[in-house]
Amino acid sequence: MYIGEQLINPTDKRLRLSAQLGARGIVIDSRPNAPVMADDNVEAGLWDGRKVADQRKWVESHGLTLDCLALDVGSILLDSLREPEKAATTAERLRHNIRAAADGGVDTVKYTVAMVGITRTGVVDGRGGMKCSTFRADEYKAENDARFSYWGTVLPEDETGTKPSPLDARGAPETCGQVMASEAGGVSEADGWRAIEYLVEAILPTAEKAGVKLACHPHDPAYPPGGLNGVHHVLGSLDGLRRFVNLAPESKSLGFNFCQGTIAEMSRNPTETVLEAIREFGPQNRIFMVHFRNIKGGYLDFREAMPDEGSVDMAACIRAYREVGYQGILCPDHVPFSEVDPDRERFFAFALGYTQALLQAA
Repeated sequence: MYIGEQLINPTDKRLRLSAQLGARGIVIDSRPNAPVMADDNVEAGLWDGRKVADQRKWVESHGLTLDCLALDVGSILLDSLREPEKAATTAERLRHNIRAAADGGVDTVKYTVAMVGITRTGVVDGRGGMKCSTFRADEYKAENDARFSYWGTVLPEDETGTKPSPLDARGAPETCGQVMASEAGGVSEADGWRAIEYLVEAILPTAEKAGVKLACHPHDPAYPPGGLNGVHHVLGSLDGLRRFVNLAPESKSLGFNFCQGTIAEMSRNPTETVLEAIREFGPQNRIFMVHFRNIKGGYLDFREAMPDEGSVDMAACIRAYREVGYQGILCPDHVPFSEVDPDRERFFAFALGYTQALLQAA
């Protein structure tokens, strides 16, 4: 195991910082990833294997490895249920980009099965006044969803002191094709599985042929029984994760972007559930990369947290990863937000150092 970072549109300076902090691997989370797109296919979002190789070599020039690229699945899940022709077009793009990743020497791509983004209901103060995104199911309202749900970061306040709604940025890269839950029109459990099965069937054969691992990020957060606004999160439980891997039980290409925080959100006993998941999916070689993050709280009531202050026993998790033979990257993720660290570089540096210390202690 080793520490690494998941970065969006990194610069030379940012990669130097990662290397100086002791990171070994980098996951590029840019969606779309413009530097790897073919010059004549930027609008279509098609990657060029030679440009993937160039990006890989650029990362390697900083003494790092390029472990994974992010596939922009857009709205393919909802489209597979309602606009099949659009879904088919997206699927062909994804197959092309998986082949391009392989051609460029990158053997893992990650994607999310979120249809409605990352649902949050508010922001609360953490230690020292840091801002921590929170999800409390009993506080869910459409207006809270619009204001506080996000994609990877707590949305900063604008000059009026209010947080912009994701609705204001629809169509921008950070929205990744998702919509607010109130606009999804209802997604039953059967619909959710049908959409996920569509995506897996569309891209898994290509990945297997190319020797590329598909790292699936589960639903964040787990939704209550009956869903929210009629939308169900079928990969919001260990049973859901089990059903997912059983879609292709013999495949070496179907596995997880194992988001430890997301799995902790599935249970009122988060440490026990995370350890159970590690010990179940680790020996199956289904953990392709790890978001090594913590939360405070658990199922239907939690906030984001720094790794040392949450409800999950992070040292026990490190020991469990080691126990099952996991040898991949550990990336910090979802650290809180603060006006004194607007780019969160110091917060992520803290998380990296904390993780490295756990590795050395183990």
